[in-house]
Amino acid sequence: MDERYTMASRDAEWRSKLRQEMTPVQRRAIPRVKMNELPADYRITNNEEVNCGLSEAQALQESTRCLDCPDPQCVQGCPVGIDIPGFIKNIQRGDISMAAAVLRQTSALPAVCGRVCPQERQCESRCIYNKMKLPSVAIGYLERFAADHALAQGDGPVQEKPLSKNIKIAVVGSGPCGLSFAGEMVRRGYGVTVFEALHEIGGVLKYGIPEFRLPNSVVEAEIDSLRKAGVEFYTDIVIGKTLSYDDLLNQGFKAMFVASGAGLPRFMGIPGENLSGVMSSNEYLTRINLMNAGRGGKTPVATGSRVAVIGGGNTAMDSVRTARRMGATDAMIIYRRSKDEMPARVEEVHHAEEEGVQFLTLHNPVEYIGDENGRVRAMRLQKMVLGEPDESGRRSPVPVDGDIVEVPVDVVIVSVGVSPNPLIPDSIDGLDVSRRGTIVVDESMRSSMPLIYAGGDIVRGGATVILAMGDGRKAAAAMDERLSAEQLN
Repeated sequence: MDERYTMASRDAEWRSKLRQEMTPVQRRAIPRVKMNELPADYRITNNEEVNCGLSEAQALQESTRCLDCPDPQCVQGCPVGIDIPGFIKNIQRGDISMAAAVLRQTSALPAVCGRVCPQERQCESRCIYNKMKLPSVAIGYLERFAADHALAQGDGPVQEKPLSKNIKIAVVGSGPCGLSFAGEMVRRGYGVTVFEALHEIGGVLKYGIPEFRLPNSVVEAEIDSLRKAGVEFYTDIVIGKTLSYDDLLNQGFKAMFVASGAGLPRFMGIPGENLSGVMSSNEYLTRINLMNAGRGGKTPVATGSRVAVIGGGNTAMDSVRTARRMGATDAMIIYRRSKDEMPARVEEVHHAEEEGVQFLTLHNPVEYIGDENGRVRAMRLQKMVLGEPDESGRRSPVPVDGDIVEVPVDVVIVSVGVSPNPLIPDSIDGLDVSRRGTIVVDESMRSSMPLIYAGGDIVRGGATVILAMGDGRKAAAAMDERLSAEQLN
C-alpha cells in the first residue's frame, strides 16, 4: 500500500495529495477506516464513550474512497434523505463546516445519528462497494466526524431563519422523532413548543441509550442547537394529565405532533416475573442513565454478580454492557435464536463480546425461581433449535422436548420489546388506535383528528432512532403544507 494511505502520514503535503482527483481504481485500493476505540479492560470500569471518533487524517482518507456515483443509492437508504455524497465530498475538500451544514439541511441530530443509527442496514448497505465485494464507505463514522467538528466549533444550523408564520405547534415528547419534527417546523417559521413528561429533554436518547454509546453531552449540544433555532422546551409536563389536548388548543396551539414513544415494557408472561430482581430493560436503563442509580444517585437499582439479560436487540446489548459496568462478573445474554439472527448491530455484539459478556443462544426462559425472601435466585431455560423461517424470514425457534437447564442468577433484565405509551390515545376521544395500541396515521402521518399528527414508536411500535426522525421530518412537511394551504384559503 502506498505510504500516503497510511495513518502515519498526516502532514500538509500528504493531505494536499490526497485531495487531488484520483481514479476509481486508486480509490478502491484505499482500505476502509477502523474506528478508534477504548480498550475493553479499561472501558468496563467506567462510562466513557467506547468509540473515540476519527482523526482528521482518517476522515480525509475515508472520504476519498467515495466514488461519486451518478445515482447514489446510499441516499435512498437514508430515512431522512441526507445528501451523503455532498457532505462526504466537503470533508474531502477539507471544508468540515460545510459538510456539517449539508447534514443539518435534513438531519436535526447528526452527531446522534452518526453514533447510534444502523448505517450498515441502511445507507451503507446501498453503497456501490457492496456490489464489488468491498467494504462500504464508512458513512456513519464520517457523519459523526463532521457533526462533532461543528459542535466543537460552536457551529449551529447555518441557515437563515424564515419569517415567523405566527402559528404555534405543540410537540409531545422530546425523543428523536419529536426533536426531528421540531427542528423542521422551526426552520419553516413556526413557533414550536416541546413538552416532555420527564425531568430532562431527550427522551430515549437520554434514558434508553447509555453514555458509553451516546454521551449526554452530545445530546445536550444537539438540543441546544434547536433551542438557538427557536424551539422552546418544557419538562415535567404530561400531556393527557398535566395538560389536556383541549388545554393546548385553548392556549393557542393550532396543531399537535405526538411523539410520545413506546415506553410500556413487555414481559413474557412466565412464572416468577414478579420476583424481586426481575425487571424490564426500560426500568433498568432509566434508573441508571437518567437517575444516576449506583453512581452516587439516590435512586436504587438491583445489582448482582450474575446478571441475565433476555433478548438480542440493541437495548439488550445496552443493558448487559451496563451490567458489566455496574459490577456484574457473569453478565449473560439469553436469546432464543442463534447469534446470526440477533437484531442488534454487529458492532454492539462485538463490543459486548470484547467486554466479557456470555451468550447463551438457542435458550429461552420458561420460569424464574425465587428464594425464601422472594428474590430471584435462578432461571430455568428451555433449549431451542431453529426450525422453519417465520414471517420476517428468520428461522423460527422450536423447543427441544425435555431439554431444560437451571442457571443461577441474581438479577434478570427482560428486553423483549416495548409497547406504545397509552396515555395520549386514552386521553383523546376520536383518535383512532390500532389493536397494538399505536396511533393510526395516513401516508402523511396525520391521524384521524385533522389537527393531530404522530410518528415514531407511538405509530411504529418499537423502531430505530433514524426511522423515528424520518417520521418527524415527513410529518413536518405534511403539516406545513396543510397549514399553509389553510392560511391561503
